[in-house]
Amino acid sequence: MKNFNLKDYEITVEKIHRNLAIADLVALSLKTEKGSTLSDSGALIVYSGKKTGRSPKDKRIVSDPESEKNIWWEENIKLTEHTFIINKVRAIDYLNICSELYVVDAFVGWSPENRIKIRIICNRPYHALFMSNMLIIPTEEELKNFGKPDYVIYNGGGFPANRYTSEMSSTTSVDLSFEKKEFVILGTEYAGEMKKGVFTIMNYLMPKKNILPMHCSANEGKEGDVSIFFGLSGTGKTTLSADPNRYLIGDDEHCWDDKSVFNIEGGCYAKTINLKKENEPEIYNAIKFGTILENVVYDKKTHVVDYTDGSITENTRASYPIKYISNAKIPCITGQPNNVIFLTCDAFGILPPVSKLTPEQASYHFISGYTAKVAGTEMGVTEPEATFSACFGAPFMVWHPNKYATLLAKKLQETGATAWLVNTGWTGGAYGEGERISIAETRAILNAIHDGSLKETETIQHEIFKLQMPTSCKGVRAEILNPVNTWQDKEKYQEKAKYLATLFKTNFKQFEETTDPKIVSAGPGDV
Repeated sequence: MKNFNLKDYEITVEKIHRNLAIADLVALSLKTEKGSTLSDSGALIVYSGKKTGRSPKDKRIVSDPESEKNIWWEENIKLTEHTFIINKVRAIDYLNICSELYVVDAFVGWSPENRIKIRIICNRPYHALFMSNMLIIPTEEELKNFGKPDYVIYNGGGFPANRYTSEMSSTTSVDLSFEKKEFVILGTEYAGEMKKGVFTIMNYLMPKKNILPMHCSANEGKEGDVSIFFGLSGTGKTTLSADPNRYLIGDDEHCWDDKSVFNIEGGCYAKTINLKKENEPEIYNAIKFGTILENVVYDKKTHVVDYTDGSITENTRASYPIKYISNAKIPCITGQPNNVIFLTCDAFGILPPVSKLTPEQASYHFISGYTAKVAGTEMGVTEPEATFSACFGAPFMVWHPNKYATLLAKKLQETGATAWLVNTGWTGGAYGEGERISIAETRAILNAIHDGSLKETETIQHEIFKLQMPTSCKGVRAEILNPVNTWQDKEKYQEKAKYLATLFKTNFKQFEETTDPKIVSAGPGDV
C-alpha cells in the first residue's frame, strides 16, 4: 500500500506488504518459505520450524500497577516492564534486518460495538496468511479508515530471546503488556501463538465490559435456538458443534454480551491428525486453496497428505477462513444461548452421558473444567488421568476463574439458558473395561437438548455427584443414562465414583476462598 510505513514503531524497512490478498500471500509463501508447496487439494503446506505447538511456560504478562491486581498470577507468569522492553527492542531489531515485512490489520470480534483493532507485524508470508485466515479482515473502506490499532503484535519469532536476560528461562519468549497494548514473540515460529495471544487479550478486556469471553464452540438451529459447547481437547467441542443441521457460529473462541454470542475469530484452526472425510466432512472439504496445512507429511509425487502421519508432530493443523465451512453463519454472530453444554470425556466411566445442571452446578463445573485423558497401556490398562483446566481454558484466562464464573452465572440467570454436562467418554467401566459412548447416542442427546424435549424429561439425582440425570432420551439406551446400571460390579462403581469425587474436591480447594459457598457446595457430596 502506497505511503504505508512502520516508522512509528521504529521499523525502517521500506518494503511493507499490508493486507495482501490470499492468492498473493500463497504465491509469496511458495517463493520464500522453505519446504512449502501445494497439496493435491490446493492447500498451502508449510512448516513452523522447531516449535510445533504453543510454549505456555514461556508466556508472560507484564506486572504493572494498573493491571496486576486483576491478574490470576497462580496461572500467569510475571514479567517486569524492563525485560519486556528489552525483548520488544530485540524483536524490532530483528524485523529491521529483514528485506520485506508483512502487516495484517484486522478486527477481533464480530460484534461492531465490541470488536477491537489489531495490527500484526511479521516477516513470514505464512504468518500473514495465517492471521488473515484467523481474524476478520476489513473491507477496503474500513482499511482506509482503520487508524491506530488497539493492540500490536511484533512477531520476531525467527530470532531467539537472549536466555541470559533477566527472567528468561529459554530462547523462547511470548510477552504481553496490557499497558503498552503490545504483544512480542521471540524464539518460536508456531503461528498458534499469535491466535492465542489475541484470545488472551480478549480474555482481559471483555470482562471489564461485563462480557464473558469463552473458550467454546457455538451453533444455531434452523429455528434460531443457540447452543454453546465448552470442552477441553478430545471431548468433541469441534466435532459436535459441526452439525449439518445447524449453522456454525465458530469452533473455538466466543464472547457473550447482553444481546448476543459472537465469534472472536474469522476462521478455524482445526486439528488434522487422523482426519477422515467420512468423520469430519466439513473440515475435510475446507482444505483447499487459501487453507494452510501446518507440519503435515505428504506424498512427494502426488502431494496427497497423509493425515495419519504424526512423525513431525501430532499437532498437525489446518487454518482456513470460516466461510470455507458450508453451513457457517456469516456474520458470525447470533442471539442469546438457549443451552450451555459442558463436554467432558470421562475415561473413568463414572459420569452419566447427560446431566441437567443447576446454575450453581454450572458455575462449579465451569470453574473445574474437567476431563480425563486415557492413560498409556503396558501389559493392560492403567488408571485414567484426570485433567482440570479452569473455565475450560486456564492457559488463556487472565482474571481469576471466579471472575468468569460470576459472569457465567449472571448470564444464565438473565437469559434462562439451561446448562448441561455431557459425557462423551466411557460407560460400563473405565477405559479398557467399559465402552466409549457412541457418537450417535451423543448426537441423539444433543438433538433432545436442542428440541427442548430433554429439558422436560423426568430426572433422578446421582448419589455422589448430585447431578440430575434424565431417565429417558430418544435414541439412547435407557440403561446407560444412569451409569451405575452399566457396571457389573456396583460396589466397584461406587468406589471409583468416590475416588473421582475426591479428585474434584481436591482440585476445587484452590478456589474455595474466593467462590460463593453455594457454588462450592454444588460439587460432589461428602465421600
